Amino acid sequence: MKLTNKSVNIIAGCLLLLMFLLAFFSLRGDSATMDELAHIPAGYSYITQKDMRLNPEHPPLLKDLAGLSVRLGEKITKTPINFPSQIRAWQKDINGQWDFGGKFLYESGNDADKIIFWARLPMLLIMLILGFYVFKWAKELYGAKAGLLALFLYSFSPNFLAHGRLVTTDVGAATAFFIATYYFLKWLKKPSGKNLSIVGLVFGLAMLTKFSLVLLIPYFIFLAAVFVILRGEARNNVVIVRRSPKATDEAIPWYASGLPRSLRSLAMTLFYLILIGLIGLILIWPIYQYHTWNYPAQKQKTDTEFILQSFGNRTLADLAVFMADKPILRPYAQYLLGLFMVMQRAVGGNTTYFLGEVSAAGWRNYFPIVFSIKVPLSFLILILIALGSTACFVKKPVWSKPVSRVFQWIKNHFIEFAFLSFLVLYWLTTLKSNLNIGLRHILPTFPFLYILVSGQLKILGVHLPKVLGEGLPKFILFALMFWYAFGALKIYPHYLAYFNELIGGPKNGRQYVVDSNLDWGQDLKRLAQFVEKNKINKIYVDYFGGGSVEYYLKEKYQPWHGDYQPGELPANSWLAISATFLSGGQGRPAPGFESLTGFYNWLKQYEPIEIIGYSIFVYFIGAAPLEQF
Repeated sequence: MKLTNKSVNIIAGCLLLLMFLLAFFSLRGDSATMDELAHIPAGYSYITQKDMRLNPEHPPLLKDLAGLSVRLGEKITKTPINFPSQIRAWQKDINGQWDFGGKFLYESGNDADKIIFWARLPMLLIMLILGFYVFKWAKELYGAKAGLLALFLYSFSPNFLAHGRLVTTDVGAATAFFIATYYFLKWLKKPSGKNLSIVGLVFGLAMLTKFSLVLLIPYFIFLAAVFVILRGEARNNVVIVRRSPKATDEAIPWYASGLPRSLRSLAMTLFYLILIGLIGLILIWPIYQYHTWNYPAQKQKTDTEFILQSFGNRTLADLAVFMADKPILRPYAQYLLGLFMVMQRAVGGNTTYFLGEVSAAGWRNYFPIVFSIKVPLSFLILILIALGSTACFVKKPVWSKPVSRVFQWIKNHFIEFAFLSFLVLYWLTTLKSNLNIGLRHILPTFPFLYILVSGQLKILGVHLPKVLGEGLPKFILFALMFWYAFGALKIYPHYLAYFNELIGGPKNGRQYVVDSNLDWGQDLKRLAQFVEKNKINKIYVDYFGGGSVEYYLKEKYQPWHGDYQPGELPANSWLAISATFLSGGQGRPAPGFESLTGFYNWLKQYEPIEIIGYSIFVYFIGAAPLEQF
């Protein structure tokens, strides 16, 4: 059936609308996740105080949007928000983001739920913008049906539905990577001053989204070099102003003059890449200037000194410290501080649980395994079908002139090559990192995968009916699509806790991974509802997340921690433990990990009475618990 352009756009609009509705109505029941405890108050402080002393390890753009939305909500609802500017976490602490976040949201007389709700709204817009570009690019490359399939895969992705609602940087980073790549490749294909300016602007905005976007620099350089080399004599494709056939060497720009003809295109492309970088660099300055406007210069310097005291490269650290109190350089000093903090954390890692072990050093197989259990099984099957069809289309024999054939393929399929290059670059970078805290860190690769799979299935759809007929391929595709969508609808509203059928779904998730893969603190409000419904007067809670147990449970809350002795828990007590702490407390230490583990092994003798949203385990301890299991 041939679809008109109007009907295609209507279907795309409906998919985005459905995605918005699923995300919007599911976010209302979620309490603040761990990172939101830092990001939301930081964003509000940037907008109202012009001071970036909080959460410098992430660029401000996404937090600014959240802060602006909270400020707008404050005006619309006419509900003043109290900013605790006199507390120690703001006045004296160095990056006191966690203490300040708790005080701002839960201990200053503010309505935490309203603040969180308004802060999340702009994130939905970013999620929809990414969906629009996924559809747009897939449609341009492979046609309307491929565009709709790519958008379908995106719209029903439980991982984008999970993280697209939250004030975090992951979906924003995916959006920035994808859109920046779109406009960069558009400039390579159709060079013009307008396209160059757009690339520079988008590149600058990307640098203000997340520090991992610095990967765009080597990525763009690599793509440009390959593009120029492969095009060979077609050098005019990489210059902004096409030269006349009558042009002489005198018309060659100064930065390419005197070079052999074979190097002129590379030199001219390098010049324009530098221009793109300069546009981005220039854009960073006014944004960070605003964010350091009321940040005392001396405090910025002492904060920078303290935070970077253990940074490995002392030359870079000293440079950031030197710049921190210089009026013109302060914005860039703050940017460098955040970048260096991220580099430092990626090396240092984060204590987490994985496959029964607890470690801070990370695992090299972490992301491949998490990808295989957190991505819908139906999509994994589609990937295998796409890979299999690609292998079938390779001309035989594969060993005949492989190098020249690869170069010819890249020349004829440069966009696909760019996508695959990004996947390789990002996965290699991620696999080398010791920071293993969630699938969300590889979300930027997903939009490229959706388009590659959709495009290959479109090609397969042309050839397969000749072998299997029309009916069977369509049935298989629609069955997989139904399975994919059903999984997203079935898990509603607990999208963070999604796991596929390979491990039996979300109920078994905590045996494999926790943290933002399953338990980020999102179910605290649901725990409060459970306590209210069951008329529980007192409950001990060991909670992981960005919420405040005391704020939601009030006098019913009794603190509990993993290092408490089981005998300290009275008989006939209710006990609620976040999955992150429970799994970590029942895991074994990985080689080289010396911190305490096994402190919740004693709970293996009990079955949970209730599991709240797959992430909070509620026990009733009838008799005095055994000291050890």
